[in-house]
Amino acid sequence: MKPGAAPFVLSARRPCALYPVIAAAILFAFLLSLHISGAQQVPENDLTVHEWGTFTSISGPDGRSMDWLPLTGSTDLPSFVEHFRDVKFKGGLHGTVRMETPVLYFYSPRELTVSVDVAFSRGLITEWYPHADSANPALDEQLLTLYRQKSPGAISWRAVHIDPHVAADFPSDNSGNHYYAARQTASAPVAITTSSGAQLEKFLFYRGVAVFPSPVQATLSSGHSLQLKTTSADPVPEAILFERRGAKLGYRVLGPLQDQLSFTEPALEGSLDSLSSELEGVLISQGLFPDEAHAMLETWRDSWFEEGARLIYIVPRSFVDSILPLTINPVPANTVRVFVGRLELITPETQRILESALAAGDHGTLAKYSRFLEPILTYMIQRTKDEQRQKQLLIYLESAPVLTATKTHP
Repeated sequence: MKPGAAPFVLSARRPCALYPVIAAAILFAFLLSLHISGAQQVPENDLTVHEWGTFTSISGPDGRSMDWLPLTGSTDLPSFVEHFRDVKFKGGLHGTVRMETPVLYFYSPRELTVSVDVAFSRGLITEWYPHADSANPALDEQLLTLYRQKSPGAISWRAVHIDPHVAADFPSDNSGNHYYAARQTASAPVAITTSSGAQLEKFLFYRGVAVFPSPVQATLSSGHSLQLKTTSADPVPEAILFERRGAKLGYRVLGPLQDQLSFTEPALEGSLDSLSSELEGVLISQGLFPDEAHAMLETWRDSWFEEGARLIYIVPRSFVDSILPLTINPVPANTVRVFVGRLELITPETQRILESALAAGDHGTLAKYSRFLEPILTYMIQRTKDEQRQKQLLIYLESAPVLTATKTHP
């Protein structure tokens, strides 16, 4: 410092230019520490939910979904599954779509409790497990058919406890039912507390019946050509045309569907192993985990690949969400919903085989079509112009319940 020069001092009258910068830095560091601390205290949403299910419908003479009633009723589930009203209620419930075996899987590294609500547009929830807090709460007791129903069906579980560490002790009735195949996944067990104790399962399960139109319409020409028309806003992601006659089967992978398309029937030169592998790959490509895709295929193998002809397709996600809105709280970080559409095709060959079996009293052949015997006969009655044949088909239709043997389906 030069002699006589005034010393440089910090004073209130001469503030340092660095003060604002220093203060801002201190404030930023303080806020950052609070943010990091808060992030550590509030865990990230690490819940993942996957769902699969099936919409089964039958293509009528005009290509639209037929109204139908399976002759097997609701006797194809384990004894512990709960039913709306009673086990016989669904046996008299006509509809255009049977929503079969949707299951909800939950994945979480920690224990968590969530609420789950499902609405079903123009439908009723008919079976479920574990115990639900409510099912079809808006249903008027006087409404006996879906066609008179004004409110959507619904089901609600208010407190689903997810525990990835709980020991698996799931109910069983030793029936060997296809229901149990859905448990073969790495999902976390779920528990519902009831007045009689906790119910433990590997998933939430529910089923129902509805009257909405299928997102795909199918008509068959006399030349064995199949005309397909999509009715959903979004394209069908994938479709497979399948036919089985005795030990022979065939299939054709159609790819995505949109608008109107025409296909010929597949040659019966395929194998069940190659088809299973193809379909399992499709399910995985839609977002299911490999073990989930395998579990779904094992659940439905006997039914999807049984006698007859059908279109097996992936239902557009937007269509699933509009028909079957799903609400889970807290909201999962990731939700996958994969529904397979099964559209039964009543081909001329199916009609010929079935009519011959009815005339001969061939119960073995009739058993292969038992669940669909009522709609197939209705289809044939609507299509024929021969009055004598129509009368005979009506006689077959009236006696259908006693002509067929019970066949179990998941």
